[in-house]
Order: sequence, then C-alpha cells, then structure tokens
Amino acid sequence: MLYLDKKEYEKANVYLEKLYDKNPDQWYSYYFTGLMGVKDYKEAEKISKKMLKRNPQSVNIYINIAKIYREQGDTKKENENYQKAIKEVIPIQSFIQLLAVEFMEEKLYDLAIETYLKGRKQTPEYPYYYEIAEVYKRKGDLKSMINQYLDAIDFRESELYTAQGYLQNALGYEEESAGFKNPILKQELQKRIQQHPDKIVFAEFLIFIQKQQKDFEGAFTQSKSLDKRLKEDGHRLFELAKLCLSNEKYEVAQKCFQYIIDKGPSYGFYDAACIDIINCEYQYLTGKAQPSTTELLALENKFLKATEKYKSSHLANFLISNLANLQAYYLNKPDSAIMHIEGLLQNPAMDAQTRAEFKIQLADIYLLKNVIWDASLLYSQVEKDFKFEPIGQEAKFRNAKLSFYAADFTWAKTQCDVLKGSTTKLIANDALDLSLIITDAIGVDTNAAPLARFAVADLLIVQHKYDEAIVQLDSINKIFPTHTLGDDILFKKAAIYDKLGKYPEAEKMYKDIIEYYSTELYGDDAQFKLAELYEKKMIDVEKAKTEYQNVLTKYPGSIYVVEARKRYRQLRGDNLDNG
Repeated sequence: MLYLDKKEYEKANVYLEKLYDKNPDQWYSYYFTGLMGVKDYKEAEKISKKMLKRNPQSVNIYINIAKIYREQGDTKKENENYQKAIKEVIPIQSFIQLLAVEFMEEKLYDLAIETYLKGRKQTPEYPYYYEIAEVYKRKGDLKSMINQYLDAIDFRESELYTAQGYLQNALGYEEESAGFKNPILKQELQKRIQQHPDKIVFAEFLIFIQKQQKDFEGAFTQSKSLDKRLKEDGHRLFELAKLCLSNEKYEVAQKCFQYIIDKGPSYGFYDAACIDIINCEYQYLTGKAQPSTTELLALENKFLKATEKYKSSHLANFLISNLANLQAYYLNKPDSAIMHIEGLLQNPAMDAQTRAEFKIQLADIYLLKNVIWDASLLYSQVEKDFKFEPIGQEAKFRNAKLSFYAADFTWAKTQCDVLKGSTTKLIANDALDLSLIITDAIGVDTNAAPLARFAVADLLIVQHKYDEAIVQLDSINKIFPTHTLGDDILFKKAAIYDKLGKYPEAEKMYKDIIEYYSTELYGDDAQFKLAELYEKKMIDVEKAKTEYQNVLTKYPGSIYVVEARKRYRQLRGDNLDNG
C-alpha cells in the first residue's frame, strides 16, 4: 500500500497481484488502480470483467471499464459502458445512490442525474429530489437545484422545513448572488405560486424568505393574500406585526394591525390590534429624535380614548403604562402620569409582580419631579417585597442611583458593591459601572465636586433636560481640568446627541472614547454603540459591520460580544432563525 500511495505502481503490483489472486473482492480496486498506473489496460479490463461476472450487481465496475476506454481514446465504448451501468443498476435506493455517487466523483454529473431519474421512475415513492439537487449544486446550476427542492415540497408538503434547511446550507448566506438573497429563489417561488395557487405551502415559503430578507412589505402583501384566500382570523398578520415591531419597521406593523382592525370586532385579534397599533405609534414617536408636540398630543388623545374603551380589561394596563410615560417624559405632564399609575395601583386584584413594576414606574416619575423621598420609598418597598428577585435588585439599584444623584457617593458605592453579585447580569454590570465611576472619580483624591456635577447632569438626562445636562457636563471640564471623568462625560454626551438626532456629534463622542479611552470603562460600550449608531441611525451597513467586528476583535471579553456577533451576522445576511 505504501508503494501505491507513492504511485510506485510497478513495485505495488508485485504484491497486489498476489493479494488479488487470494481475495479478489477485497483487493480488486487496489489492483485496478495499480494496473491503470502502469497502463496495463488489457489486464485491467480482464480483472474488471471477471469481477463484474462474480458480482453482477456491482455495476459501478462498468465505470472502471469506461475509464480504460477513455484512457485509450475510445469515446464510443466509454459511453457504452456508462449506459450499461445505468441500464443494469438494480432499482434499489442503495444501489442507485452508489452508482450516482461514483459518477459524481468522476464529475459526470449528467450521468448521475440520469441514474437518479431512473431510480425515480422505478421507485416513485422515493423520488431522489435532494440527491439530484446536490448534483445540480456541484454543477453550479442554482436554478435547477432550487427547483428540485421546490419539487420536493410539491411532492410532499411536510418536506417544507427539510427543504428550507437544505437550501440554506446549499446557497450559503454571505454572497449577494447566493443565500436567501438569491433572486432566483424568489422568482421560482413566485412562478410556482402563480402556476399552483392551491399550493399554499409555496406562499408560506415565500413569506419565510421575505422575513429572512427583512422584506416586510412583501411579507405583508403575501400574508394578507393568504389571509383572504384561506378566510383566516388575521393571526399571521398579527405575528408579522410583532416581528416588524421587534425590527422597528413601524409602518408595516401599522399596516398589519390596521388590516386586522378593518376585519371587524368579531375576529379574535381585533382588540389586541386596536391596542398594539397605538403602542406601535408610541414606539415610533418616542424612538424619533425630536417628535413634534402635535404628534405627541394626537397620540395622547388616542391613548385616552383607548384606555376609556378598555378600562375594564386587563389590556388597559399596558396602555396606561405607555400613556403615563408619554405624559411624564414627552408632554411635561408628570402629575397626569402619576394620577394614571396611582389609579392602577388601587386595583386590589393586581398581582404582586405587576404592582411592583408599576411602583417602579411611579417612582421614576417622582424622580422626574425631584420628589426624591417618595421615589426612594417606593423603590424600597419593591426591594423589600422582592429582595432576592430581579425586580427587587432593580429597585435596589435605582435607590443606589438616588444616593448617587444626591452626592452620597459612599452609600451609593456600598449598595452597588452588593449588587455586583446580582443574578441579573444587566443589573450586576450597571452596578459595577457605577461603582467604578465613583472609585475612579474620588479614589485618588477626596475632591468629590466634579463627580457631584456629573451626578447632577446624569439626573438631568433622566429628566430629559438635555440642554441643561450638556451645560453641566461641559462645566466639569472648565472648572476641574484635571478631573478623571473624561470617558464618562463623552459617553453621556454621546447618548444625549443620539437622542436628539445629532448623529455626527454622537459619532465623534464615541470615536473619541475609542481613540483616547479604549481601555477605560466605556471602551467596549462606545465601540458597540458606534456600530449601533451606524446600523440604526446613520444607515451605513458597511461601517456598522466593521465596528461590530471591532467589538469581537478588540473586546473579546465584553458583554456585547454575543449581540455584536448576532448583529454582524444579520447584516452579513446570515439566517439566524425562522421567525
């Protein structure tokens, strides 16, 4: 075998001939290779025909005989032997596949397809769609490959998910001309939908692909069509609307909800759609850089009407919560917001977890009004009632922030150090960050004045007083030029500029942190936020991909690594789920 591996065929054949004579079935293929190596075609043909006589079911030996004629330039006899193999192959799956694979190894793709088609004709219950698709993939014939997978779905609709999986693996993800971005896949599906309108499965598949490509408008059109054709209850539009919301595609989400509303109150998703369409507008407006007062007042009016309509329903809680936030943070109506939340808390039937959530919301609004004592009291109540649960730890952290705002840094740090061991990773990280800010700012010297100004600015940000916050932050640099809050100030200003829609200014802040404070507390935060800024606000996919990749390479231990990798892959075009 060593001589065979080294292609020293003459030396190998001395041993192989003897081994073949003792056990032809075991040593035929090796001896055949040795004979072909020394161009002893006569002997190679002789042992091949002898082996075929011994094992007539092993029709793949015809391929070896064809190789002999190919080497001698006899194309006619070469092709005759290929056809003999196909003609004589036993129409059983294992034999069909073995012969087809042999053809594929010789890059004789059309003969492999011919073999599978014979198998399909003989055993129609197993039509070899996936195998033929693989051959077309090897040939580089994407259109034919795709159609084999679609034929598999046409043959048996339960093959949908299997075919989807094969297509994802076969087409890949990254290239514009491949993956689910491949226009051929959509085109062929649309043809099938037109040719076989009764085959709902193809429309389902097209919707699946449109979701993967984030073509939500197309998915809406197809989903609406299916809903009408099947006389459904709007469930697929409701699911699509939720997906659009999670992807911040508010316009399409609103279309989905409105379609359900237009179907009328007799449908099960009607009330949920009536509420969610308002909450959709809330998410859209509060996500805008600077929504107009007219827009916000119009939305408030919609909330008020909806809360009146659903006041006796559990659905009202979600409406009132968003209405209170709208009034408190965007319309300068904190008293109205407090009235709404306090009204909810009067409900004796409310479960403890929900009550705690509304207490925290109410405390946040008190903080907005600078009613610090009442806010602290509510946080403390939640902390006491849920001491070892995430919501209790959240309340404890917010109380620590109150101490921070009040410049009681020693107590704030003590509370944060306890919370660093929180079971909730987000709270633990927030507590660690605040503790480090305090330590870095007053650990070297005892001058807490710069940090006190920073804490005031932080509270102003919470209260949406952005201009005042920037003035306060800038004053630290002027009054205390040797302070240690450089990256903290830049990060806070970046968040303000982002909220105000001043994206170039936010970009500069993040870049300054990355350049001058890359190893400090906010290095990885700034890197991730810069990528997010490019992706969601400045709409520059290439820059976003680069910056998400920088998170992975420059900050491999960051808490943002998992999310950065996910977003990078999404921007690259990978399919992450079937949602």
